[in-house]
Amino acid sequence: MESPTHAFSDLFAQLGLPNDNEAIRRFIDGHRPLPDEVELADAPFWTTAQAAFLREELRDDADWAELVDQLSAALR
Repeated sequence: MESPTHAFSDLFAQLGLPNDNEAIRRFIDGHRPLPDEVELADAPFWTTAQAAFLREELRDDADWAELVDQLSAALR
């Protein structure tokens, strides 16, 4: 069985954030640069639930992990 495929905008929706292209651009521009030594989930702009989701997805190498990595790279 194939893993579900998600779009980058779907990650923003999953995090409860606006997910249109302009909102994503504003979010990234407004929160970068995130220092390399700060794990994405430890960034101060996440809620507790958002941070837990990001940590869990990376830890479990789950469906969203690749997009979480992309978001981390975009914020660097």
